[in-house]
Amino acid sequence: MVSKNTICLWYDNNALDAAKFYAVTFPDSTVGAVHHAPGDFPSGKQGDVLTVEFTVMGIPCLGLNGGPAFKHNEAFSFQVATDDQAETDRLWNAIVDNGGQTSACGWCKDKWGLNWQITPRALTAAITDPDPAAAKRAFDAMMEMTKIDIATIEAARRG
Repeated sequence: MVSKNTICLWYDNNALDAAKFYAVTFPDSTVGAVHHAPGDFPSGKQGDVLTVEFTVMGIPCLGLNGGPAFKHNEAFSFQVATDDQAETDRLWNAIVDNGGQTSACGWCKDKWGLNWQITPRALTAAITDPDPAAAKRAFDAMMEMTKIDIATIEAARRG
């Protein structure tokens, strides 16, 4: 890979499937080189896909087919800033409808266990409003949501 710093994500023999999903779901995302194991390894055999180079929204990543020993968790997530409700819905639904899970406050998990924050820019603006009361109303509204609803956030911000 060209990048000096790359995010390495551990998968249980499905890094290529995940990379392909990210490439078709998120803009500025691609699948690059696929490397096959030159010999047997703890979770696979010679010739199996060992690593996959891919980019998610311009961020270089390496998918490692390391097996079931380590799982993704909420300590790492991709936060995706969306411009409107249509983009928020499209990305959220793509992840959840492809075997993922919903969570709270704009978080969801893909079927490989990777966590995503689908965060409308309107939400960020609302919860950082210079008016503390407006920010709190928007924040309280967000705390009641799974997928973020921009109209509800903006209504709460206005009071």
